[in-house]
Amino acid sequence: MAEIWIEAALNGPWGRERQPGIPITVAEVVEDGLAAAAEGAAIVHVHAYDPATGRQNDAWETYARIIEGIRAKADVIVYPTIPLAGSDYAASAAQRYAHTEELARRGLIEWTVCDPGSTTFLRYDEVSAEESGFLYRNPMADIRWGLRIARTHRIRPGYAIYEPGFTRLGAALAALAPRPPVPVYRFMFSDEFAWGFPPREAYLEAHLALLAECAPGAPWMVAGLGVDILPLVPAAVARGGHVRVGLEDAPWGSARGNRAWVEAARRAIEAAGGTVVGAEAVRRDLAERDGNASPPGSAT
Repeated sequence: MAEIWIEAALNGPWGRERQPGIPITVAEVVEDGLAAAAEGAAIVHVHAYDPATGRQNDAWETYARIIEGIRAKADVIVYPTIPLAGSDYAASAAQRYAHTEELARRGLIEWTVCDPGSTTFLRYDEVSAEESGFLYRNPMADIRWGLRIARTHRIRPGYAIYEPGFTRLGAALAALAPRPPVPVYRFMFSDEFAWGFPPREAYLEAHLALLAECAPGAPWMVAGLGVDILPLVPAAVARGGHVRVGLEDAPWGSARGNRAWVEAARRAIEAAGGTVVGAEAVRRDLAERDGNASPPGSAT
């Protein structure tokens, strides 16, 4: 039976006006992280918030409290997001990754966000609004900075693959010496946003064909934003992929909470013949891949 990881993305940048069930305070995030771990999540991805404003605030101290609060009671991989490029406290690559670097320096994180490309964010239900949408920018300086941290501190890059070209660039950069730990390629699908692919098996095959050319044997998972990824789980399990769910990724206004999303993913994985594994199995798998990594573009 295939060993499958579940990642739980607990909140995202949405705010409760868009996703009412997200955890915001440190205590709430820790509680949801532990609930997700109890249902089988091996990996937990979090955004830190300022509870006074209800908006994202990426102070490393807040992330440290979240990470330590979850890890004190569950052995899971917990890792933070990065703020949008150009926001008031992310005007440069160094500022954008300041919390990541501090957490890595303190030995508190094993993974990091490093998205190798930029794309336009626009929801289909907002297409007619003149002021809607924005560019999700990841300048080359930022991408290189994130990978430098990964190389220096030996933490794992998590690549969000919004568009197929992200795989090509991410693989090329990961091939440069000294190599970072093998990146995890997270294929991002959506029903609500007008980027990338909708969650259909044919489009998963397209992602996998390109990955096989660029980074054969690399670990990958199905995920997305504004999407119910569960119908794609059987195809992912059959092909040796992993699964991310949670209120960051779910359609806005989700009635299902984080624990329920993870439980549903676990049941779908098991129904497809997979075995949900914990963080130690994830670390072991990835360590083996680090030792056996083939150069991008080589034959399997």
